[in-house]
Amino acid sequence: MIQAVSDVLRLMQVYGATRFYAKKLAPNDNSKNQIYLGGDLSALNVIPYKSIYTDSSDTAASKRDRAKADINFAWVDEEGCFPCPGAQLILYPKYPEVRMSGLLKGCHKAPREVIAARDEGRTLIFGVTQDGRVLGYAANGAHAVSREMNSRTDLHQIGVFIELSTYSLSSDSKTILLTKLQEIYRKHWISAQKLGSDGVLHPYMGTNAGGYTLEAELGISPNGYSEPDYLGWEIKQYGVNDFNTFRPKSPVTLMTPEPTGGIYRTEGVEHFIRQFGYPDTRGRPDRRNFGGIYDSIRSFHARTGLKLELVGIDEVTGKITDMQGGVFLVSRKDEIAASWGFSGMMEHWNRKHAKAAYIPSLSRKTPPGYCYGPKVLLCEKTDFSLFLEAMIAGKIYYDPGIKMEGASSGKPKIKRRSQFRVKHSSLKCLYHLQEEVTLTLLR
Repeated sequence: MIQAVSDVLRLMQVYGATRFYAKKLAPNDNSKNQIYLGGDLSALNVIPYKSIYTDSSDTAASKRDRAKADINFAWVDEEGCFPCPGAQLILYPKYPEVRMSGLLKGCHKAPREVIAARDEGRTLIFGVTQDGRVLGYAANGAHAVSREMNSRTDLHQIGVFIELSTYSLSSDSKTILLTKLQEIYRKHWISAQKLGSDGVLHPYMGTNAGGYTLEAELGISPNGYSEPDYLGWEIKQYGVNDFNTFRPKSPVTLMTPEPTGGIYRTEGVEHFIRQFGYPDTRGRPDRRNFGGIYDSIRSFHARTGLKLELVGIDEVTGKITDMQGGVFLVSRKDEIAASWGFSGMMEHWNRKHAKAAYIPSLSRKTPPGYCYGPKVLLCEKTDFSLFLEAMIAGKIYYDPGIKMEGASSGKPKIKRRSQFRVKHSSLKCLYHLQEEVTLTLLR
């Protein structure tokens, strides 16, 4: 019998949920008008979804400018878990705005009397699993769950959502994370390592050992899920030369999506490198590279003859005007060498960037190890519009590391590396909320 919010969370845990949120439903939040998820795109950081697409069946001009994304959604109650195949997100990038619809479609056990109503005081609770499923529980205003939620004023708000992930814990996720990072800082040098899927620590010598070592200390093992690393926080380690200036050794790599269009896709990577690449600048024989810095304020690159353009976006407001647009690399002949559609870019950005912690580290070679610094940057509340604004300003740039070895052979060896990066000093512009925390000052 569900009589409290904690009962709902325990039920959702049975079906695999690890993150929990609630939304207090307004009269306009119903099956006819859809469920409003906020006046920006930040809801995409909370609710996992499948690929974003433009519905070709929407022929009206007003509908062609919106996009949709299906959700792996199911309702839960005391009787079981019931899939809802019609659930989806609807994106309105021009406003911007996100809504949820189809919560009754195709599910005979959906709480129709709650979702179809316009009553005040209703509550919708979401549970999110590690593999991207979304569970839902709805209660009317008279239910004990709704009365409990409406009486609470001490819970953390993320846009229109109330965070319940630490509802039954004595501390919130930020406090728990900082306490753990403080413990790691006090350990000083830690051997380079990686936590295996079996829960066993293994020595690790790769170039990304700094991140794996920190994740191992946090109890995180690499997996194929696209969920945040630790209690809803994405953990980002970056190397510095010292703990006095905390000057980063390199820019931050935000994401590494492969192009989804252009010659790169239609003709293949080898053709792309042969047409736009150049001989290795260090004189390494039989090798062609494709590199350089490309942003929205630079002209054509001297070696590749390409420049970056943003298509389908209002550069004054930073809003998407055409979901078919995206980020394009174009030649002087107006050829599209490579492109990334807005839908795919949005998916990459929203996977793990809702809450991120950036932790500095020092490294040593003998014996291989890392120590993690006393100053941590915590960033919260982002959405894709902030990413686009930073691209328009030239702060986020394309910095590829693509190469072809054995170029004259019949089977050249090709390395793909498409990365979008930002200087550490520009990170804060990607989040609405930032906080620098000194671990040595924590009690």
